[in-house]
Amino acid sequence: MKIATIIVRVLIGLLLLFASISFFLKLAPEPETTGNFKAFNMGLVASTYLLPLAKTVELLCGISFVTGRFVTLANILILPITINILFINYFLAPDGLPVAVLLFIGNLFLIYRYWDNYKTVFTP
Repeated sequence: MKIATIIVRVLIGLLLLFASISFFLKLAPEPETTGNFKAFNMGLVASTYLLPLAKTVELLCGISFVTGRFVTLANILILPITINILFINYFLAPDGLPVAVLLFIGNLFLIYRYWDNYKTVFTP
């Protein structure tokens, strides 16, 4: 189980690093969006702070997952972002849904594996 945890942690970390570095360095062209997803994406871009903030959190959590340091904190920080990625792909861009589901399940798996670190948060 320890090896599975390391594999999932590193794969999620690499995915987050790829997504954030590609965003900041403009390594890939922006995909064409249509319909409601285009309107949603235009709103994110118009906010001027939300996408860079989310990508910065992704970068920091990706580094944390790959290095294995502060994974407990990174799991909690990245959970709202993975939930949003899942919902955006479910409702607005279903072609990316398989990756979003795997990312979300991987995040839940890591939370389960590091659950002992979270116990004190949920005890009175």
